[in-house]
Amino acid sequence: AYGPSRSLPAGVFEAHMKLYRERSDEMAQALPREHGLVYDKASGETLDLYPATGPGLKPVFVYIHGGYWRMLGKGDSAFMAKTFTALGISVAVVDYTLAPKVSLEEIVRQVRASIAWLWQNGAEHGVDRERIFVAGSSAGGHLATALVADGWRAALDLPEDAIKGAMPVSGVFDLEPLSRSFVNEWMKFDAAQVEALSPIRHLPRLPCRMVVAWGADETRGFHEQSAAWLAAWRGAGFAAVELEVPGRHHFDVVLDWYDPDSAMTRACAAMILDA
Repeated sequence: AYGPSRSLPAGVFEAHMKLYRERSDEMAQALPREHGLVYDKASGETLDLYPATGPGLKPVFVYIHGGYWRMLGKGDSAFMAKTFTALGISVAVVDYTLAPKVSLEEIVRQVRASIAWLWQNGAEHGVDRERIFVAGSSAGGHLATALVADGWRAALDLPEDAIKGAMPVSGVFDLEPLSRSFVNEWMKFDAAQVEALSPIRHLPRLPCRMVVAWGADETRGFHEQSAAWLAAWRGAGFAAVELEVPGRHHFDVVLDWYDPDSAMTRACAAMILDA
């Protein structure tokens, strides 16, 4: 249920990891970029910003990569930059320290610090802090909804509505099943962490725009996670858009953002530009 690479033919996972990097390298070479902006002094972690051109402050799409919290980085995660900057949306791709070097508590702290940095410093880089939108794939979907979750913004002097929308893709929202899976070989989740770090257990007081996406060919666990998140979100009285993408699995669904005409792109652009 939670081993998507094991469900695919040999070489498919590796080919898509290579494609993430190749298309991200293409963006880095072709587009204006602010590279290695330090967003968290404690860890030294950085983000790359691909600014949309034109007058005025721009909305920002903040992408948090997956990799079960232990692999990939911002250098693999900019494949959507041309698509969104062409629409007038800046793109920020966020690095975080990987597990098991640090705990998930620390990873969550870091990505939250990236939002605080954008709120405090975004205007200097052409970003409209009133239009911050977050997205992530797989473990990045968990981290994106950890940004939406309640209980952390006041400590960083952020308003409750600092994040205007989120698009988790193939996300993990309840860690309890993963605590019983092979993932716990390196994450070492205990009951307290499952409770504290599962976004589905900490819905916000104020809603934001929400698009939940996954590939139709995902393994069972990711279908169940997205269904549970949608049920909880809507059960709290919040609106959500759901998008199951035909013919896509866990690793290629997010690459649809490379295509300006894809359903993934249209749904994300509507979330941001219609806000």
